Amino acid sequence: MLIEVVKSKIHNVSVTEANLNYVGSITIDEALMEASNIIENEKVQVVNNNNGERLETYVIKGERGSGVVCLNGAAARKVAVGDVVIIISYATLEFEEAKKFKPTFIFPDTQTNQLI
Repeated sequence: MLIEVVKSKIHNVSVTEANLNYVGSITIDEALMEASNIIENEKVQVVNNNNGERLETYVIKGERGSGVVCLNGAAARKVAVGDVVIIISYATLEFEEAKKFKPTFIFPDTQTNQLI
């Protein structure tokens, strides 16, 4: 049996940009991606703490150390700059493997989006 489990989580980062005129996705600082074990083009869920919105999209690598968290395309309508979001990715694992799996959670500084 396969089950879906949390693989990675970037907990409480601030949206730095919302770019409606883009094809789609979320741009995330490469340092945050690396620390959270999220890769470019990976599917993620974005949960907006300010308004309760939830959406799924894919990741684009942003400039390392920039703190960028930018919702692009239609997703830009679901956030405002300054909103605090949680970014979550999931993995599908065999049941026994899933029981032993340890996800990667990071907790950046909410004001700067830099790793603490």
